[in-house]
Amino acid sequence: MHSLLNVVAAICFLGVLSSALYYFLCLNAAANFQRTSKRAADPLLPAVSILKPLKGIDPEIYETFRSHCLQDHPEFEIIFGVNDPNDPAIARVKELQVEFPQKKIQLVICPQALGTNVKVSNLAQMLPAAHYDHLVVNDSDVRVPPYYLRQVIAPLGNPGVGMVTCLYRGIAASTLGSRLEALGISTDFCPGVLAARQLEHGIRFGLGSTLAFRRAELEKIGGFVTIVDYLADDYELGKRIAALRLTVELSRVVVETHLPPYDLRGFFTHQLRWARAIRDARPTGYLGLLFTFGLFWALLALLTSRAALWAWAACVITLFLRYAVAFVVAGSVLEDRQSLRFSWLIPLRDLLAVAVWILSLAGHTVTWRGDRFYLRNGKLTRIPP
Repeated sequence: MHSLLNVVAAICFLGVLSSALYYFLCLNAAANFQRTSKRAADPLLPAVSILKPLKGIDPEIYETFRSHCLQDHPEFEIIFGVNDPNDPAIARVKELQVEFPQKKIQLVICPQALGTNVKVSNLAQMLPAAHYDHLVVNDSDVRVPPYYLRQVIAPLGNPGVGMVTCLYRGIAASTLGSRLEALGISTDFCPGVLAARQLEHGIRFGLGSTLAFRRAELEKIGGFVTIVDYLADDYELGKRIAALRLTVELSRVVVETHLPPYDLRGFFTHQLRWARAIRDARPTGYLGLLFTFGLFWALLALLTSRAALWAWAACVITLFLRYAVAFVVAGSVLEDRQSLRFSWLIPLRDLLAVAVWILSLAGHTVTWRGDRFYLRNGKLTRIPP
């Protein structure tokens, strides 16, 4: 038994070491990202069609819509799309049209179910209504600053750039689940994106917070219909455009999303869907996350080594590095002051992340906006109620 504990303790030490190396990678990646200059807006920026597929009401949805109308971009239109003609989001779109009669705001009803991903099905049916060749797609709950369009469209003036995407921060509701979700976005997910950018010399995927691209590249990959059954549609779109030997640029613009008031069950359900989506999209990288759970490995080392001095030192160093990543990325890159106020929850959030990672390996079902699906090789199959 004593020998077995020593073996486990040694494995834990390797886990702590690999996590420390990962934290250093995140810190270096964040520093490199911040050294990239904010691109000056081109006075001859092209006209843009913003496509926003909707389903139901998100928190702060009207203010989210308004933020898109307040852009300082010279010419743009906003196209909203819903599958259900009785969707409650329609009333908010009509309210927006009344407040901004001078803006080009369209509402498209998308009655066809072209695949299991309703969002992408809507996008395919919204596209014919778009008048311009530069497109921006973002999730229904994404709120943007006034300079957003100018900044995300500018890189597409370079023909070698195929897509621009953005990091984002979550604005938590007052519930524990919502705060844990926001912490995960700012202190774990976004550092992971920056680390991938560093390791792969750029990114080869998109984030649903922003997908800016040209219509020509969308047509080259076969249009939205080619990804209409994929859960991680943002990832697939970026991956396929990158496969055209074009770069995907990570903008310095940071957008935000107001998170629902998740209870713990809602938090777990959402995290499990997200985890299984990443697992199917990037299986090797997802398995590699096992070597980044620093606090888990440090605590396990403390237990199996019978609180040896080296294990205490590993815990202190791991905690320091974990918080360094959180404060650099959340505080400096994302300017997420709210997550920093709840940073004392990071150890709980990280241990729950280990549980989610383990559970994500064991099944293939996900719940998305109230519907249940079977997920296999990134594609969704609806499970009848």
